[in-house]
Amino acid sequence: MDRLEYNVMVLEHFKNPRNAGTLENADAIGQVGNPVCGDMMEISINVKDDRIEDIRFRTFGCASAIATTSMLTEVVKGMKLEEAEKVTWDHAMKSLGGLPKIKIHCSLLAVDGLKAALYHYYKKVGVDR
Repeated sequence: MDRLEYNVMVLEHFKNPRNAGTLENADAIGQVGNPVCGDMMEISINVKDDRIEDIRFRTFGCASAIATTSMLTEVVKGMKLEEAEKVTWDHAMKSLGGLPKIKIHCSLLAVDGLKAALYHYYKKVGVDR
């Protein structure tokens, strides 16, 4: 079996995830999962003045899923919603300095969780997106 090589940034975000947990009275929550690998993720956001004022996540998954979501929360915190909508898996993965090829799908899940939270927020406030 090949050994997965994680870089220092991935290991740091895995061991010390930023913005982990939940937000009481979150403005929106996005929940996603990957039935193939079993990873599950929940991202909650608070929005103020059309910006992500606060963001938290809970991830049940591998080191890559946790690290990617941790980094993603740091990247989008404070962003305008319109900017956050444009964040891609590639952006999330590059912010971490890359992932092993077999783990790239984990960066997809993090971005999908963010998109689900944004969708939920827009639906809640009556914005058609």
